[in-house]
Amino acid sequence: MSTIRRFLKVYPALVLLFLVGCSTLAPHAKEEKALPKVVLPAETRAKAQPEKGTKQEALISEGMTNQDLLDSALEYAQAASDYWDRGDMDNALEALDTAYFLILNVKTDDDPDLLQQKEDLRFTISKRIVEIHASRLTVAAGDRNAIPLVMNELVRRELESFKGPEREFFMASYRRSGKYRPAIVKAFKEAGMPPELTWLPLIESGFKVRALSRARALGLWQFIASTGYRYGLKRDQWIDERMDPEKSTAAAIAYLKELHQMFGDWTTALAGYNCGEWAVMNRIKTQKINYLDNFWDLYVKLPHETAAYVPRLLAVLHIVNDPKAHGMTLPPLDPEIQTEEVMVNKEVQLKTIAGAIQIDEDLLAELNAELRMNMTPDSPYPLKVPEGKAQVLLAKVDDLPAYCPPVGVASSSGYIIHKVRKGETIASVSRKYRTSPEVIKDFNDLKKNETLVAGSRVKVPAKARTVQAKGTKASAPVAAKDVKPVRYVVKKGDSIWQIASNHNTTAREIQNHNRLKGSSLHVGQVLLIPPSQVPCAVAQTKNYTVKGGETPFMIAKKHEMELGDFLKINNLSPHSTIFPGQTVVVKAN
Repeated sequence: MSTIRRFLKVYPALVLLFLVGCSTLAPHAKEEKALPKVVLPAETRAKAQPEKGTKQEALISEGMTNQDLLDSALEYAQAASDYWDRGDMDNALEALDTAYFLILNVKTDDDPDLLQQKEDLRFTISKRIVEIHASRLTVAAGDRNAIPLVMNELVRRELESFKGPEREFFMASYRRSGKYRPAIVKAFKEAGMPPELTWLPLIESGFKVRALSRARALGLWQFIASTGYRYGLKRDQWIDERMDPEKSTAAAIAYLKELHQMFGDWTTALAGYNCGEWAVMNRIKTQKINYLDNFWDLYVKLPHETAAYVPRLLAVLHIVNDPKAHGMTLPPLDPEIQTEEVMVNKEVQLKTIAGAIQIDEDLLAELNAELRMNMTPDSPYPLKVPEGKAQVLLAKVDDLPAYCPPVGVASSSGYIIHKVRKGETIASVSRKYRTSPEVIKDFNDLKKNETLVAGSRVKVPAKARTVQAKGTKASAPVAAKDVKPVRYVVKKGDSIWQIASNHNTTAREIQNHNRLKGSSLHVGQVLLIPPSQVPCAVAQTKNYTVKGGETPFMIAKKHEMELGDFLKINNLSPHSTIFPGQTVVVKAN
């Protein structure tokens, strides 16, 4: 294994530094001290006995190859890390200086492997010196893990914005913070993170759990989909955990920790959180200096939004720490809502649950913001309810009617729910609704090569129009009745996934229903297939052919519907014109 590969194994947090290359660096200048007592392997120790000249020069003996010098430099760099972990910064810097001295004596002779190792080590050593100096500065302030509360022109500019044009935004965001920040503070304290970071959601999302940016970043902590996935946030047609305050906070802690390990200070880590670590790495590379003693010099090279990001957080910290000094009177905080959880095992609309336990539907939706369709999914889900309401819901949950939106009926959220049939593709669904595959993918956050699964549901923008054959009935939910499992005998060539797809269920449901430990099946095996649909408590629909002289109002009244409901399910506006022979959807009697 090469020297650099061994180094990467020891320092996984620095892999990104090696990948972006190295800049031209100079050794750390300081007064000469005795070499630290570094524990080295016997071979290196024998070569490092001081016999002549300076003690650093004595490290280089006759017969040492360039690779030997690089190996010794690596060992000193590793020893420096150990010293730093123990809080011995002087010896850590001494070991790094020695490592730097060794690599300066490496003659690469145009050997690309040696050149790459030398440049990687040189950049890494210099970056580690920056990290030690940054931590040294915060220790001097009394808290190694603190964020320096800087005041400069950039911060003053953001302060004036919060006091002026953004005052209403700041006050509303500060008030909302009371709902979520106590739990965030607790999580950050348990993780050993600076409490100042708990104010990040104010500038990220205004403490709105469903905040969505132009870049499609979502939730309190504004994760884009790929970063959320990287830190374990689940996302499917039912749930997006980027909107879950507890889980997204855990992901934010993990991401911020990784950035801090990478950059060595919180200001640069915050810049990385805003625009991505690669963007910051590239800016650091263009600095072409050893040390970033003034990190504000880096920010002028960052994108405009990121350059303002840290000053905005510092402005928030100045205000919340001393509002009177900045002419601000902070409003009272919204109270934190204490919750309990109840397991719900079927699809139920939140408005149905809210009515059953007599709470506001918007409150229930806010407590379960990760639910993308304002209903519980088709698998067990721990629903959060206000404290004291769990027992009420437990007593009623079995009697709550399940809900399945009629296919082709626009929801109040501005989209149509389409249940995927066997053989349907994104292209065929988009043709049916007179839209494009790209729109379907974007509306459902589908990946480039992702395919549709029979039995799943996709959302189609409500402005898309359904193309249905004249005289056919609109899909409607099954009647409310007990549905028993189906017995299925396994045939040659069957797989559990194929059987699940053919019966509009999932492989996991079949495994759970039959207590199967794996996916292996044998011919003749009898499986119990769970019911593919649950009873639905929605009005059934049917198609209706418009007759001459009829208006939307007349048709709605004829079928005992509100005019607004009729217009909504047919994607019509109050000014739309209907024609004789046109097919519309109405409520079945």
